[in-house]
Amino acid sequence: MKIEFTKMQGAGNDYIYVNALKYPLPNPEELAVIWSRPHTGIGSDGLVLIGASDKADFSMRIFNADGSEARMCGNASRCIGKYVYEYGLTDKTEITLDTLSGIKPLHLHVENGEVNAVTVDMGIPADIHPVDLGENYPYREGIAVSMGNPHLVIFVDDMAQVDLPRVGPILEHHPLFPDRVNVEFAQVIKPGHIRMRVWERGSGITMACGTGACATAVASVYTHRCPKESDIMMDGGTLHIQWANERSHLFMTGPAVKVFDGVILIN
Repeated sequence: MKIEFTKMQGAGNDYIYVNALKYPLPNPEELAVIWSRPHTGIGSDGLVLIGASDKADFSMRIFNADGSEARMCGNASRCIGKYVYEYGLTDKTEITLDTLSGIKPLHLHVENGEVNAVTVDMGIPADIHPVDLGENYPYREGIAVSMGNPHLVIFVDDMAQVDLPRVGPILEHHPLFPDRVNVEFAQVIKPGHIRMRVWERGSGITMACGTGACATAVASVYTHRCPKESDIMMDGGTLHIQWANERSHLFMTGPAVKVFDGVILIN
């Protein structure tokens, strides 16, 4: 069977997008692993399915490169906003997206018929608290934040000194996080400007992480390092985050880019 797909990226976080309304996939976990491989597959951080919902305009299911299902992805949600508008699935610029972390409202920034950026209401961050990782780990202290998925933010003085391939998997599987955790390393360049790198659970090092950028901004406000608005600068690009306080919704604005369309065969 031929499956049409679109590869898209948000700040370098790239996924394979399939319109599940047209192509219902029976085994997305397996296909995510096969298609995500860089040399023998399409190459991506995972697979995203755009579907129907009885609670929102569209639904999103996202599978990491290892086949595990994620609850939420900020970069993918922005790309879905671009996809559904530019492929004619909607003509609205205010849409809602049904995710495993709840309904996420999207505002599409449209210019000359193209979506060049999307603002996502990411909801209210939860379970924000400092954690002691223990003396047997490469880093002792971090800030835990839930953005619908779990994050561990560690502030460092020099990002160049972080051995992400080594410490990322160690911290992802820390016993404090039985379901594993996304790990962000953050260096405050100046108030409102934060350099971040991420190790995503199920995918490893990625160019960007939308929920990770949100968690980093939350941790910086929580620890009084930055004001309520921050630019989070990642390997693949920059996201703008607004968050006033612990009772406020968080808003993430960033790009959504189509890389290419394609067709792939499955048995």
